[in-house]
Amino acid sequence: MRIVIAEDDPLLREGLALLLRAESLDVVATAGTAGEALDAIDAHEPDVAILDVRMPPTHTDEGIVAAVEARRRRPGLAVLVLSAYVEQSFATELLGGGVRGLGYLLKERVGRVEEFLDALRRVAAGGTAIDPEVVAQLFTRSRQDTRLERLSPREREVLALMAEGLGNAAVAERLVVTDGAVHKHIRSIFAKLDLSPTDRVDRRVAAVLRYLDAVGAGGRPSGTPRGDTARRRTV
Repeated sequence: MRIVIAEDDPLLREGLALLLRAESLDVVATAGTAGEALDAIDAHEPDVAILDVRMPPTHTDEGIVAAVEARRRRPGLAVLVLSAYVEQSFATELLGGGVRGLGYLLKERVGRVEEFLDALRRVAAGGTAIDPEVVAQLFTRSRQDTRLERLSPREREVLALMAEGLGNAAVAERLVVTDGAVHKHIRSIFAKLDLSPTDRVDRRVAAVLRYLDAVGAGGRPSGTPRGDTARRRTV
């Protein structure tokens, strides 16, 4: 796995590089600005780019802008964005281009090394790793997909965990239920969201996109867990 790291804090930047190299991962370049990051991505063609949200010169949205531009230039590039805290508008902007090969984590996750590495590998493999706190706080907007209102509270919990990028076994472990129960809930979710098995789409991806679109553009589906329950979840 070839990785470019863009982080303006030199201690965190070099710490990340050391951590990843210790795991036998190939950090091909590091950068302190968004511009340097894009140059490094063009030059080294990495598999994954790890980008801080706020970088020079304005320390506002340079990392998000760079992430969107990097994925435009290299559609197959996996991107893992790190942020000191949840920034709803930036998360929504990033998710607007699709969720495959995309992660958005709070920096506090980096200290949980195994979780961070798991999220990185998931994103590199084309999956999704959305920090549970990001998912929870995206619930504060107002527009809703009324089809999501058909879901039971447990089905909303399952779909929220799917949106974090968890597979069936991980969802079952998190909710302390059987794999069969999760499979049953997912079948019900597909039916209630009008996702037919004959559709030419991955129904799991379609369900997650519909969910993220609803909470990102508009609102916390009623019955979706929040607060302490959401904060206890880890990527």
